[in-house]
Amino acid sequence: MKKLIPVYVRVPLIFASVFAALEYFIDSGDRPAFIKYPMVALFLVVFLFLLVAIEMVISAVDNVTYHMLSEEQKKQLAEAQSVPFTESAFYQSILKKLTRSKSVEQEADVMLDHNYDGIRELDNVLPPWWVYLFYGTIIFAGIYLVRFHIMGDYNQDQEFQTEMNEAKVAVDAYMKTAPDMMSKDKVTLLTDAPSLAAGKTIFQTNCIACHRADGGGQIGPNLTDEFWINGGGIKNVFNTIMEGGRDGKGMVSWKATIKPSDIQKVASYVLSLQGSKPANPKPTEQEAKEWKEEGAATAPAAPAVADSTKVAVK
Repeated sequence: MKKLIPVYVRVPLIFASVFAALEYFIDSGDRPAFIKYPMVALFLVVFLFLLVAIEMVISAVDNVTYHMLSEEQKKQLAEAQSVPFTESAFYQSILKKLTRSKSVEQEADVMLDHNYDGIRELDNVLPPWWVYLFYGTIIFAGIYLVRFHIMGDYNQDQEFQTEMNEAKVAVDAYMKTAPDMMSKDKVTLLTDAPSLAAGKTIFQTNCIACHRADGGGQIGPNLTDEFWINGGGIKNVFNTIMEGGRDGKGMVSWKATIKPSDIQKVASYVLSLQGSKPANPKPTEQEAKEWKEEGAATAPAAPAVADSTKVAVK
């Protein structure tokens, strides 16, 4: 074994196998086991130390044993080590058990009487590994027949549905801890009551100081009319909340405080305030322009009222 696999290959190979086994069997989530669990790292360090120590001890024992041999024994050892592995007694024994082939000297024992233009046929037995594999396929087929065609176990459609359900559970579990992947390109308008209620809660917590609870505008602009500084619609409102308004004048970016999926909810809630007509709304900013979704009918635009004393954040 030592001759086939050198120590500089054997030690890293054994260590890598143990390391891979620990990572596979220890559930450490999104971090490697040796980082999440310090005891695993300590075990790996001790294991590597012992592995190197064992190799050093074995090498020392071999060295001492070799010097205790006589000259004749050293010569025999050198001759044994010079034999290629494919010609060693161990390899030949394994090969014989796997193939049961006859040597050239024994071909006369399995020679058949058939002669085709000087070509003789040998009656060698089939390799045992092939025979046992064939028997295994027969046993497997019998079990499969009884289980699925006689006992009526699950079919392929049921197996597919089961695996799809398991995959859905795994995806749902992953999404609970996965980073928020909502973006301006993927955002869509939410209209269901739970999402709008969550958006309203976020709005009342973070936005009413500038926009009032009814969205009519205070420091920030009126959110209930059809005039927008950075564009209306879910994508523009989402992007404005995420990245902030105009540099030095508009609303700050909220992406460090509110996660993107929650920004989608609050943006959807803001758009649900359209046309709500709050009491005493803030006049429309001079820079605001009427926003119409593509395909919507065009309506007369209301006159914009300049208000240079207040900061536009819409």
